[in-house]
Amino acid sequence: MTMYDRFANIYDSLMSDIAYDKYAEWVQTFAPVSAGQRLVDIGCGTGVLSVQFAKAGYEVFGIDLSESMLTIAQNRSVEEGTSISFICQSMAEIDGIDKVDVAVIAIDSLNYLETFDEVKQTFKRIFDVLTPGGQLFFDVHSLYKMDVIYPNGPFTYEDEDVAYIWHTESGEEDHSIYHDITFFVRDESGYYERFEETHYQRTYPLESYTALLKQIGFSSITFSTSVFEEQEEAEIERYFIHAVK
Repeated sequence: MTMYDRFANIYDSLMSDIAYDKYAEWVQTFAPVSAGQRLVDIGCGTGVLSVQFAKAGYEVFGIDLSESMLTIAQNRSVEEGTSISFICQSMAEIDGIDKVDVAVIAIDSLNYLETFDEVKQTFKRIFDVLTPGGQLFFDVHSLYKMDVIYPNGPFTYEDEDVAYIWHTESGEEDHSIYHDITFFVRDESGYYERFEETHYQRTYPLESYTALLKQIGFSSITFSTSVFEEQEEAEIERYFIHAVK
């Protein structure tokens, strides 16, 4: 069983508090839908945001490395009456997509890349597939979240169907973290199945992201800290970054 196979089945319940609608509104503020506008949702997971974009009127492509996530995304798209093309591939190796007008890397998906070279390669590939004037939207964890909040684990969660114990450990690289999560998932008979997931994330100073975007050729680079909710300056956990080709 590959990474995310079991995790994919409970992902939506764990992410139920994410304000996907606010994320979609942020994107549409800068890139309002017009006829024929094409959008690629990179690291699309189970397709919640992809479907929202499709319903708004974009022609949507979804990319994710997990086949299990994409299976759920495809089923969701059919159930919601949308037509979305899903592709299983790494965000650093985007291929098979013609020119798009909007690219989105949502919910800290970029932080799953292990090296800065992979981040650079991802930005380059996105730059290549964007039309002139095309726009990139993404969010990343702050240094504060990686260096202060995450190391203060473990974290726990419990509802009627899912519980987890989430241990964190700082990685060898600066601003990196290992997430070791033990899940207990209730099955149809009422018993709980236990399984474990290990995830690795890494982030960089905001200035590193903006400098890299400029180096590649992006312009009009701006950031926000209040797409989901207002964040105190000393305790910013997530940056939302917008750039134009």
